[in-house]
Amino acid sequence: MCGIVGYVGESQAAPILLEGLAKLEYRGYDSAGIAVYNGNEVQMKKAMGRLKVLSELTHDGELMSGTMGIGHTRWATHGAPSDTNAHPHFNKDESIVVVHNGIIENYLKLKKRLTEKGYEFISETDTEIIAHLLDYYYKGDPLEAITKVMHRMEGSYALGLIFADHPDELYAVRKDSPLIVGHTKDGSIIASDVPAVLKYTRDVVFIQNEEIVKLTKDNMEFYNIDEEPIEKETTHIEWDVNAAEKGGYEHFMLKEMYEQPKAILDTFSPRIKDGQIVIEELGMSDEEMKDIKKIMIVACGSAYHVGMTAKYVYEGLARIPVEVDLASEFRYRDPIIEEGTLLLIISQSGETADSLAALREAQAKGGRVLGIVNVVGSSIAREADNVMYTWAGPEIAVATTKAYTAQLIAQYLLAMKFACVKGLLDAKELAGMIEDLKKLPAQVEMLLNNKNRIQKFANRYLAARDIFFIGRGIDHAISLEGSLKMKEISYVHSEAYAAGELKHGTISLIEEGTLVAAVLTQEALYKKMISNMVEVKTRGAFVLAVTNVDNTEVERAADYVIYIPKTNKYFTNSLAIIPLQLFGYYVAVGRGCDVDKPRNLAKSVTVE
Repeated sequence: MCGIVGYVGESQAAPILLEGLAKLEYRGYDSAGIAVYNGNEVQMKKAMGRLKVLSELTHDGELMSGTMGIGHTRWATHGAPSDTNAHPHFNKDESIVVVHNGIIENYLKLKKRLTEKGYEFISETDTEIIAHLLDYYYKGDPLEAITKVMHRMEGSYALGLIFADHPDELYAVRKDSPLIVGHTKDGSIIASDVPAVLKYTRDVVFIQNEEIVKLTKDNMEFYNIDEEPIEKETTHIEWDVNAAEKGGYEHFMLKEMYEQPKAILDTFSPRIKDGQIVIEELGMSDEEMKDIKKIMIVACGSAYHVGMTAKYVYEGLARIPVEVDLASEFRYRDPIIEEGTLLLIISQSGETADSLAALREAQAKGGRVLGIVNVVGSSIAREADNVMYTWAGPEIAVATTKAYTAQLIAQYLLAMKFACVKGLLDAKELAGMIEDLKKLPAQVEMLLNNKNRIQKFANRYLAARDIFFIGRGIDHAISLEGSLKMKEISYVHSEAYAAGELKHGTISLIEEGTLVAAVLTQEALYKKMISNMVEVKTRGAFVLAVTNVDNTEVERAADYVIYIPKTNKYFTNSLAIIPLQLFGYYVAVGRGCDVDKPRNLAKSVTVE
């Protein structure tokens, strides 16, 4: 959520800020602003809506001269979207400028105290209190003022700061919200995420909690909250710059769907060696793995749906009991973490606030945590006891596709490894599963190439009010993700139900012409699912079925059938989800929705 970019150097700052913010649009926002310092005064421009409004207002930055500045795209938390609430924010005499990602949890208390001291507020944001707090404590030394403010703020924040009487210095601060810094050929840059800086540098430093950096055009100095200098390591980013561009596709989401075969291959290939599953990132010996008595999976959104699938895979293959928790609920239920429990925290960005809080809660209770993330050097990657990367590459569209797919592959590999260690998977069975894994990229590509057929079907449902997704077992987990894809990008109301639960109330929602998408990939549940399909069909539903290529019996209960290739029963999610992703995508396109940046949503959810 939100995006920060800052620059100090020899080039004009405004175009760099606007270009960097454009690379962060995927994070979700409702307004944008930039502040540029020319050595005499700070110029500021802010605007509601998309970044192009701000670009037009500033003539792509040409109207704002100066070689130091900060920019921000805001996703509203405190205060409705407006020009006034947009960042950056000034102190009272406009000598200190702030941009902020995160939430200041004690802002009302701080605001009351500042008001009593005569400070006036023009916005409804929690961020404005930061500018006034800095003003209150500032006596000429920015570092001293920053640390005093850090000691008094509660919550999460990444900050970009300009002090007018330090015209060559840009400051950045981080606590629980991501922030990176790096050198360009003629200056220094800060940003919330890697895509914003790739054009200018591939060598970045990840700022950690309660760290401060002072940047000049030639230098970066790092400090802790006690103002003590610290040393930091540089990370080289291997991404191809083109990976963060559309590459001729109409939307990032479609491009990323087509990158799923590669994401699958890149995730499993390094972990299959000489016909064995090798996951060195676990940091566990075979004996330690045998001692695992329980797995707890904690995640949000699509990653939670991966966890729902993984429950069936772990329990079926490795006979390890699994609990799956929404991260936003996990920390508040006082979870019981017994000896022999492994916690899996799944997150694309590695910065998801709820998941990060769950990780810390688990570790505080003595739990061992494996982070499964896509972003190298992210907070979860750094704080987990061990980390397993999914290697999906940068994912720009808010609605995840390839990261979800890569997370599934990681779960399959882990479950297979546990099953092997426990002696539950013999050499022949393992070889068969590995062969099925290797077939997945080509099978996914085949399903993606069937997009025209799915687009024609989607065009029939552009005016749909409600769509229901049903399934049993793993198919229920697939339905959850299919439903989420539909609602988050097309704004069509959709729900996913365990098919056997329909009769307990929700079948009352089925009426003439209602679309029901039924997923049935688990052979042992075919007959049960067909019965459920008949139940809704007799009440007027139009039934779309997604099933295995050999299940022709489904045609007597479905009005439209999409077949997926044959694979291992535990891997079917990786195939069945593809037509559902395409279905949601084409409904959204047909309805004229902003597919890559759906309203009210953000890619990296860094607030609770």
